[in-house]
Amino acid sequence: MLATLIRLLGGFEAAEEALHEAFAAAVEQWPRDGVPANPFAWLVSTGRFKLIDRWRRQARFTQALPALAALADAAPEPTMTEHIEDDELRLIFTCCHPLIAPDARIALTLREVGGLTTEEIARAYRVPAPTIAQRIVRAKAKIRDDALSYEVPERAELPARIESVLQVIYLIFNEGYAVTAGPRLIRDDLCAEAIRLGRLVVDLLDDPEAQGLLALMLLHEARRSSRVDEAGDLILLENQNRSLWDQARIVEAQGLIERALASHRVGPYLLQAAIASLHALAPNVVDTDWPQIVSLYDTLLRVDPSPVVALNRAVAIAMRDGPEMGLRSIEAVIEQGGLDDYHLAYSARAEMERRLGHVEAAAASYKRALELVRQPAERRFLQTRLAQVAIASAPHSGTKVEIA
Repeated sequence: MLATLIRLLGGFEAAEEALHEAFAAAVEQWPRDGVPANPFAWLVSTGRFKLIDRWRRQARFTQALPALAALADAAPEPTMTEHIEDDELRLIFTCCHPLIAPDARIALTLREVGGLTTEEIARAYRVPAPTIAQRIVRAKAKIRDDALSYEVPERAELPARIESVLQVIYLIFNEGYAVTAGPRLIRDDLCAEAIRLGRLVVDLLDDPEAQGLLALMLLHEARRSSRVDEAGDLILLENQNRSLWDQARIVEAQGLIERALASHRVGPYLLQAAIASLHALAPNVVDTDWPQIVSLYDTLLRVDPSPVVALNRAVAIAMRDGPEMGLRSIEAVIEQGGLDDYHLAYSARAEMERRLGHVEAAAASYKRALELVRQPAERRFLQTRLAQVAIASAPHSGTKVEIA
């Protein structure tokens, strides 16, 4: 609704006001008159016209009355003939304007279109929430001060915006796949919406990175039912029941990867999808092609370097070469900086220390990870691990450290 109203009314604030007007009217009228046959159309139309009526009554836009009259034209809305027919995707492309700073445009889009809170966006970027709030304010001010139009770019302009659009979709999916806070580890609604948008982009543009992103999301989504148990607790990849993985999604993802690779243009999403496909096709963790995964991470580090990619590569090295080499690699990444507030870095180090029998060091690393983690399911997992190493470190316990 918000995306549609922005298109019709030409701005965020006007659309948000209309949204409130529409729901207020629905709360009053629907219990009395019944739900209309097309609730979406009713809400959009009602919000739009109630806002215009209020503008007139308040005389807030006297000079804009001709424009308001055009907006209030009661003629039925024509079917959209633009190249992007989905209002939400249209708005994502519109918000990802090249004249807005990249960090600001993505934050704005995630907040206004993706439905993520400022706090969720801040956790995705690992920056304070006020920083994200300032980016959103700057983006809206840029749109207002430079009179940037809320129009879908021409088809020839879409490739210039595709990188930001894909990042928005990727971050929406990430928040759904591993919720940063709240009682559930997974938000099915965000995952489904990101995949829906990913399909629309793939249909719209023959772009290998769009195909790679959709493949990556499908491969992760294929494992959804095996990632948590009935109590909502986390199940590690090595312990997941692979017979529960959605083979249809895996096959679809493989087709997308092959299609993208045929372009001979390799980007970060396609590389991540290739890594995920190796996990999906392996019969178990031990028989996974870890040398190939490390090689793909080497390439990913060159294409899109980041501390998190370096950490993932270090974990893959541990699986290829053993926990001692893995611990050295993880510690080297942590020492390079950029992961001080990232609980998974300390959890990964603790896991290597635990497997090597360094129980006191593992306990310290688990405690550090617990100081940083916000997700309840991840917190419970870390607490269980900490309890295990605490037992193993107790004098004369005779208890061996479990190798997971």
